[in-house]
Amino acid sequence: MFFASDNGGPVHPQIMQALTAANEGYRVGYGADAEMDRVRDMVREIFEAPEAAVYLVPTGTAANSLALATMCKPWETIFCSTRAHIHEDECNAPEFYSGGAKLTLVGEGDKMTPEALRTSILLEENRGVHGPQRGPLSITQVTELGHVYTLDEIQALTAVAKEYGMSSHLDGARFTNAMITLGCSAAEMTWKAGIDAVSFGGTKNGCMGVEAVVLFDPSLAWEFELRRKRGAHLFSKHRYLSAQMLGYLEGDLWLETARQANDSCARLAEGMRAIDGVNFTTTPEANLFFAELPRRLHKKAFEAGAYYYIMSGELEGDDPEEMLLARFVADWSIGAEGVDALLAAFNA
Repeated sequence: MFFASDNGGPVHPQIMQALTAANEGYRVGYGADAEMDRVRDMVREIFEAPEAAVYLVPTGTAANSLALATMCKPWETIFCSTRAHIHEDECNAPEFYSGGAKLTLVGEGDKMTPEALRTSILLEENRGVHGPQRGPLSITQVTELGHVYTLDEIQALTAVAKEYGMSSHLDGARFTNAMITLGCSAAEMTWKAGIDAVSFGGTKNGCMGVEAVVLFDPSLAWEFELRRKRGAHLFSKHRYLSAQMLGYLEGDLWLETARQANDSCARLAEGMRAIDGVNFTTTPEANLFFAELPRRLHKKAFEAGAYYYIMSGELEGDDPEEMLLARFVADWSIGAEGVDALLAAFNA
Protein backbone atom coordinates (compact mmCIF):
# COMPACT_ATOMS: atom_id res chain seq x y z
CA MET A 1 0.00 0.00 0.00
CA PHE A 2 2.77 2.42 -0.97
CA PHE A 3 1.26 5.47 -2.68
CA ALA A 4 3.78 8.13 -1.64
CA SER A 5 5.71 8.39 -4.92
CA ASP A 6 6.52 6.49 -8.09
CA ASN A 7 10.15 7.04 -7.09
CA GLY A 8 9.64 4.51 -4.29
CA GLY A 9 8.70 1.51 -6.41
CA PRO A 10 10.99 -1.36 -7.45
CA VAL A 11 12.98 -1.59 -10.66
CA HIS A 12 11.20 -3.69 -13.28
CA PRO A 13 12.74 -7.19 -13.64
CA GLN A 14 13.31 -6.67 -17.37
CA ILE A 15 15.47 -3.66 -16.60
CA MET A 16 17.39 -5.56 -13.95
CA GLN A 17 18.00 -8.30 -16.53
CA ALA A 18 19.32 -5.71 -18.96
CA LEU A 19 21.71 -4.43 -16.29
CA THR A 20 22.90 -7.96 -15.59
CA ALA A 21 23.52 -8.56 -19.30
CA ALA A 22 25.48 -5.31 -19.56
CA ASN A 23 27.62 -6.34 -16.62
CA GLU A 24 29.34 -9.06 -18.67
CA GLY A 25 32.76 -8.22 -20.02
CA TYR A 26 34.08 -4.80 -20.94
CA ARG A 27 32.80 -1.73 -22.74
CA VAL A 28 34.21 1.59 -23.87
CA GLY A 29 33.12 4.22 -21.38
CA TYR A 30 31.51 7.66 -21.47
CA GLY A 31 28.64 6.76 -23.79
CA ALA A 32 30.59 4.99 -26.51
CA ASP A 33 29.12 1.60 -25.53
CA ALA A 34 27.21 -0.52 -28.05
CA GLU A 35 24.09 -0.39 -25.86
CA MET A 36 23.98 3.40 -26.25
CA ASP A 37 24.10 3.08 -30.03
CA ARG A 38 20.96 0.92 -29.85
CA VAL A 39 19.29 3.29 -27.40
CA ARG A 40 19.93 6.25 -29.67
CA ASP A 41 18.39 4.46 -32.63
CA MET A 42 15.36 3.34 -30.60
CA VAL A 43 14.69 6.79 -29.15
CA ARG A 44 14.95 8.39 -32.57
CA GLU A 45 12.49 5.83 -33.93
CA ILE A 46 10.04 6.35 -31.04
CA PHE A 47 10.12 10.12 -31.51
CA GLU A 48 10.15 9.88 -35.34
CA ALA A 49 13.18 12.16 -35.26
CA PRO A 50 16.13 10.57 -37.11
CA GLU A 51 18.37 13.62 -36.62
CA ALA A 52 17.68 14.15 -32.91
CA ALA A 53 20.57 14.20 -30.45
CA VAL A 54 19.98 11.72 -27.60
CA TYR A 55 21.80 11.70 -24.26
CA LEU A 56 21.37 9.92 -20.93
CA VAL A 57 21.77 11.28 -17.42
CA PRO A 58 20.96 9.70 -14.05
CA THR A 59 18.36 12.14 -12.70
CA GLY A 60 15.45 14.25 -13.84
CA THR A 61 16.98 17.34 -12.27
CA ALA A 62 20.10 16.84 -14.38
CA ALA A 63 18.02 16.29 -17.52
CA ASN A 64 15.94 19.42 -17.04
CA SER A 65 18.76 21.65 -15.85
CA LEU A 66 21.30 20.69 -18.48
CA ALA A 67 18.75 20.88 -21.29
CA LEU A 68 17.53 24.31 -20.20
CA ALA A 69 21.08 25.56 -19.68
CA THR A 70 21.85 24.53 -23.27
CA MET A 71 18.78 26.41 -24.47
CA CYS A 72 19.20 29.49 -22.27
CA LYS A 73 21.84 32.17 -21.78
CA PRO A 74 22.68 33.33 -18.24
CA TRP A 75 21.03 36.72 -18.77
CA GLU A 76 17.74 35.21 -19.97
CA THR A 77 14.68 33.99 -18.08
CA ILE A 78 12.85 30.66 -18.35
CA PHE A 79 9.05 30.86 -18.46
CA CYS A 80 7.21 28.19 -16.46
CA SER A 81 4.08 27.73 -14.36
CA THR A 82 3.94 28.66 -10.69
CA ARG A 83 3.81 24.93 -9.86
CA ALA A 84 6.45 23.79 -12.34
CA HIS A 85 8.75 21.03 -11.15
CA ILE A 86 11.79 23.11 -12.09
CA HIS A 87 10.52 25.80 -9.71
CA GLU A 88 9.20 23.73 -6.81
CA ASP A 89 11.46 20.70 -6.60
CA GLU A 90 14.89 21.25 -8.09
CA CYS A 91 16.62 23.46 -5.51
CA ASN A 92 17.44 26.18 -8.08
CA ALA A 93 19.37 23.66 -10.21
CA PRO A 94 18.18 25.22 -13.52
CA GLU A 95 19.44 28.60 -12.32
CA PHE A 96 22.72 27.04 -11.17
CA TYR A 97 23.47 25.05 -14.33
CA SER A 98 22.45 27.93 -16.61
CA GLY A 99 24.85 30.27 -14.85
CA GLY A 100 22.15 32.40 -13.25
CA ALA A 101 19.21 32.53 -15.66
CA LYS A 102 16.09 33.27 -13.65
CA LEU A 103 12.63 31.67 -13.72
CA THR A 104 9.59 33.77 -14.59
CA LEU A 105 6.45 32.22 -13.10
CA VAL A 106 3.45 32.36 -15.42
CA GLY A 107 -0.18 32.73 -14.31
CA GLU A 108 -1.60 30.78 -11.41
CA GLY A 109 -1.81 27.07 -10.72
CA ASP A 110 -0.12 24.14 -12.40
CA LYS A 111 -1.11 24.75 -16.03
CA MET A 112 -0.21 27.80 -18.07
CA THR A 113 -2.55 29.42 -20.56
CA PRO A 114 -1.43 31.13 -23.78
CA GLU A 115 -2.87 34.41 -22.53
CA ALA A 116 -0.95 34.29 -19.27
CA LEU A 117 2.23 33.28 -21.08
CA ARG A 118 1.93 36.17 -23.51
CA THR A 119 1.40 38.60 -20.63
CA SER A 120 4.53 37.33 -18.88
CA ILE A 121 6.59 37.46 -22.06
CA LEU A 122 5.59 41.06 -22.73
CA LEU A 123 6.72 42.07 -19.24
CA GLU A 124 10.28 40.99 -20.07
CA GLU A 125 12.90 42.17 -22.58
CA ASN A 126 11.53 45.69 -22.46
CA ARG A 127 14.09 47.36 -20.18
CA GLY A 128 17.10 47.10 -22.44
CA VAL A 129 20.27 45.99 -20.74
CA HIS A 130 18.74 46.32 -17.27
CA GLY A 131 16.26 43.45 -17.40
CA PRO A 132 16.36 39.74 -18.20
CA GLN A 133 16.02 38.73 -21.82
CA ARG A 134 13.44 36.21 -23.01
CA GLY A 135 14.59 32.60 -22.78
CA PRO A 136 12.83 29.27 -23.30
CA LEU A 137 9.42 28.05 -22.23
CA SER A 138 9.34 24.97 -19.97
CA ILE A 139 6.22 22.80 -19.58
CA THR A 140 5.85 20.16 -16.85
CA GLN A 141 4.02 17.11 -18.24
CA VAL A 142 2.41 15.48 -16.14
CA THR A 143 1.99 18.54 -13.90
CA GLU A 144 2.85 18.48 -10.20
CA LEU A 145 -0.88 18.26 -9.44
CA GLY A 146 -1.40 15.30 -11.75
CA HIS A 147 -2.99 17.14 -14.67
CA VAL A 148 -2.11 16.51 -18.30
CA TYR A 149 -1.68 19.18 -20.95
CA THR A 150 -3.61 18.25 -24.09
CA LEU A 151 -1.86 18.36 -27.46
CA ASP A 152 -3.83 21.49 -28.33
CA GLU A 153 -2.74 23.15 -25.08
CA ILE A 154 0.93 22.36 -25.75
CA GLN A 155 0.66 23.61 -29.32
CA ALA A 156 -1.00 26.83 -28.18
CA LEU A 157 1.78 27.53 -25.67
CA THR A 158 4.64 26.75 -28.03
CA ALA A 159 3.00 28.87 -30.73
CA VAL A 160 3.10 31.88 -28.40
CA ALA A 161 6.72 31.15 -27.55
CA LYS A 162 7.65 30.94 -31.24
CA GLU A 163 6.02 34.31 -31.91
CA TYR A 164 8.75 35.80 -29.74
CA GLY A 165 11.59 33.65 -31.02
CA MET A 166 11.63 31.45 -27.92
CA SER A 167 12.31 27.71 -27.82
CA SER A 168 10.26 25.22 -25.79
CA HIS A 169 11.25 22.46 -23.36
CA LEU A 170 9.07 19.64 -22.01
CA ASP A 171 9.84 18.26 -18.55
CA GLY A 172 8.64 14.70 -19.07
CA ALA A 173 9.50 12.93 -15.81
CA ARG A 174 6.09 11.26 -16.25
CA PHE A 175 6.18 11.58 -20.04
CA THR A 176 4.75 8.16 -20.83
CA ASN A 177 1.94 8.43 -18.28
CA ALA A 178 0.79 11.55 -20.14
CA MET A 179 1.14 9.80 -23.50
CA ILE A 180 -1.08 6.94 -22.33
CA THR A 181 -3.69 9.40 -21.07
CA LEU A 182 -3.73 11.31 -24.36
CA GLY A 183 -3.51 8.24 -26.60
CA CYS A 184 -0.89 9.96 -28.73
CA SER A 185 2.62 9.26 -30.00
CA ALA A 186 5.86 10.61 -28.57
CA ALA A 187 6.31 12.75 -31.69
CA GLU A 188 2.81 14.22 -31.40
CA MET A 189 3.46 15.32 -27.81
CA THR A 190 6.84 16.86 -28.61
CA TRP A 191 8.26 18.23 -31.86
CA LYS A 192 4.98 17.99 -33.76
CA ALA A 193 3.48 20.17 -31.02
CA GLY A 194 6.34 22.67 -31.16
CA ILE A 195 8.65 21.23 -28.47
CA ASP A 196 12.38 21.67 -29.14
CA ALA A 197 13.80 19.51 -26.33
CA VAL A 198 12.34 16.93 -23.95
CA SER A 199 13.44 15.28 -20.74
CA PHE A 200 12.14 11.75 -21.35
CA GLY A 201 11.72 10.14 -17.95
CA GLY A 202 12.50 6.55 -17.01
CA THR A 203 13.15 6.57 -13.26
CA LYS A 204 9.53 7.09 -12.19
CA ASN A 205 8.32 4.44 -14.63
CA GLY A 206 10.31 1.36 -13.63
CA CYS A 207 13.98 2.23 -14.15
CA MET A 208 16.66 2.41 -11.47
CA GLY A 209 17.85 5.89 -12.38
CA VAL A 210 18.02 7.12 -15.97
CA GLU A 211 16.51 9.94 -18.00
CA ALA A 212 16.98 10.73 -21.68
CA VAL A 213 17.45 14.23 -23.03
CA VAL A 214 16.22 14.44 -26.61
CA LEU A 215 17.26 17.54 -28.54
CA PHE A 216 15.32 17.92 -31.77
CA ASP A 217 17.81 20.59 -32.90
CA PRO A 218 21.08 18.66 -33.33
CA SER A 219 23.06 21.90 -33.41
CA LEU A 220 22.69 21.96 -29.60
CA ALA A 221 24.37 18.58 -29.21
CA TRP A 222 27.99 19.62 -28.64
CA GLU A 223 27.11 22.30 -26.10
CA PHE A 224 24.95 19.78 -24.21
CA GLU A 225 27.84 17.30 -24.17
CA LEU A 226 30.17 19.94 -22.73
CA ARG A 227 27.63 21.01 -20.12
CA ARG A 228 26.94 17.40 -19.13
CA LYS A 229 30.66 16.76 -18.59
CA ARG A 230 31.26 20.06 -16.81
CA GLY A 231 28.19 19.43 -14.65
CA ALA A 232 29.56 16.04 -13.52
CA HIS A 233 26.76 14.00 -15.13
CA LEU A 234 28.75 12.08 -17.74
CA PHE A 235 29.01 8.53 -16.36
CA SER A 236 32.31 6.77 -17.01
CA LYS A 237 30.59 3.36 -16.80
CA HIS A 238 27.86 4.70 -19.01
CA ARG A 239 26.72 1.24 -20.13
CA TYR A 240 24.68 0.95 -16.93
CA LEU A 241 22.60 3.96 -17.95
CA SER A 242 22.33 2.64 -21.50
CA ALA A 243 21.29 -0.82 -20.31
CA GLN A 244 18.48 0.61 -18.22
CA MET A 245 17.08 2.62 -21.10
CA LEU A 246 17.51 -0.33 -23.44
CA GLY A 247 15.58 -2.63 -21.10
CA TYR A 248 12.97 0.08 -20.66
CA LEU A 249 12.31 0.50 -24.37
CA GLU A 250 12.57 -3.09 -25.59
CA GLY A 251 9.24 -4.76 -26.17
CA ASP A 252 7.47 -1.46 -25.37
CA LEU A 253 7.97 -1.98 -21.64
CA TRP A 254 7.89 1.82 -21.19
CA LEU A 255 4.30 1.83 -22.44
CA GLU A 256 3.30 -1.20 -20.39
CA THR A 257 4.57 0.18 -17.08
CA ALA A 258 2.93 3.58 -17.61
CA ARG A 259 -0.35 1.93 -18.51
CA GLN A 260 -0.18 -0.18 -15.35
CA ALA A 261 0.45 2.89 -13.20
CA ASN A 262 -2.36 4.88 -14.81
CA ASP A 263 -4.79 1.96 -14.50
CA SER A 264 -3.97 1.53 -10.82
CA CYS A 265 -4.50 5.23 -10.21
CA ALA A 266 -7.87 5.12 -11.98
CA ARG A 267 -8.90 2.07 -9.93
CA LEU A 268 -7.96 3.82 -6.70
CA ALA A 269 -9.82 6.99 -7.66
CA GLU A 270 -12.92 5.03 -8.64
CA GLY A 271 -12.91 3.20 -5.32
CA MET A 272 -12.38 6.37 -3.31
CA ARG A 273 -15.29 8.12 -5.03
CA ALA A 274 -17.59 5.60 -3.35
CA ILE A 275 -16.26 6.41 0.14
CA ASP A 276 -18.23 8.93 2.16
CA GLY A 277 -16.20 11.98 3.11
CA VAL A 278 -13.61 11.90 0.30
CA ASN A 279 -13.19 15.18 -1.58
CA PHE A 280 -11.02 15.21 -4.72
CA THR A 281 -9.12 18.48 -5.08
CA THR A 282 -7.62 17.52 -8.46
CA THR A 283 -9.03 15.43 -11.27
CA PRO A 284 -7.22 12.08 -11.65
CA GLU A 285 -5.77 12.17 -15.18
CA ALA A 286 -2.59 10.10 -15.14
CA ASN A 287 -1.02 8.32 -12.16
CA LEU A 288 -1.44 10.80 -9.31
CA PHE A 289 -4.10 12.92 -7.67
CA PHE A 290 -4.83 14.91 -4.52
CA ALA A 291 -7.80 14.40 -2.21
CA GLU A 292 -9.04 15.51 1.19
CA LEU A 293 -10.11 12.82 3.65
CA PRO A 294 -11.27 13.00 7.26
CA ARG A 295 -8.56 12.25 9.79
CA ARG A 296 -10.37 9.06 10.81
CA LEU A 297 -9.91 7.58 7.33
CA HIS A 298 -6.24 8.50 7.20
CA LYS A 299 -5.70 6.87 10.58
CA LYS A 300 -7.40 3.66 9.42
CA ALA A 301 -5.14 3.53 6.38
CA PHE A 302 -1.90 4.22 8.23
CA GLU A 303 -2.75 1.75 10.98
CA ALA A 304 -3.27 -0.89 8.27
CA GLY A 305 0.20 -0.19 6.84
CA ALA A 306 -0.51 2.31 4.08
CA TYR A 307 2.07 4.94 3.22
CA TYR A 308 1.39 8.18 1.37
CA TYR A 309 2.03 11.88 1.94
CA ILE A 310 -0.33 14.06 3.94
CA MET A 311 0.22 17.47 2.39
CA SER A 312 -1.63 19.65 4.91
CA GLY A 313 -2.70 18.98 8.47
CA GLU A 314 -1.41 16.42 10.98
CA LEU A 315 -2.33 12.76 11.27
CA GLU A 316 -2.61 13.10 15.03
CA GLY A 317 -5.35 15.40 16.30
CA ASP A 318 -8.50 15.61 18.35
CA ASP A 319 -11.07 16.06 15.57
CA PRO A 320 -11.63 12.81 13.64
CA GLU A 321 -13.60 14.68 10.96
CA GLU A 322 -10.96 17.32 10.21
CA MET A 323 -10.14 17.16 6.50
CA LEU A 324 -6.49 16.49 5.66
CA LEU A 325 -5.13 16.87 2.13
CA ALA A 326 -3.11 13.93 0.76
CA ARG A 327 -1.32 13.00 -2.45
CA PHE A 328 -1.75 9.54 -3.92
CA VAL A 329 0.70 8.27 -6.57
CA ALA A 330 0.47 4.87 -8.24
CA ASP A 331 3.60 3.29 -9.70
CA TRP A 332 3.84 0.44 -12.22
CA SER A 333 4.14 -2.27 -9.56
CA ILE A 334 1.34 -1.49 -7.10
CA GLY A 335 -1.35 -3.36 -9.06
CA ALA A 336 -4.95 -4.14 -8.16
CA GLU A 337 -3.90 -5.96 -4.98
CA GLY A 338 -2.25 -2.89 -3.49
CA VAL A 339 -5.09 -0.61 -4.56
CA ASP A 340 -7.76 -2.88 -3.14
CA ALA A 341 -5.86 -3.24 0.13
CA LEU A 342 -5.87 0.55 0.61
CA LEU A 343 -9.57 0.78 -0.27
CA ALA A 344 -10.32 -2.00 2.22
CA ALA A 345 -8.43 -0.09 4.91
CA PHE A 346 -10.46 3.06 4.24
CA ASN A 347 -13.69 1.02 4.39
CA ALA A 348 -12.76 -0.99 7.48
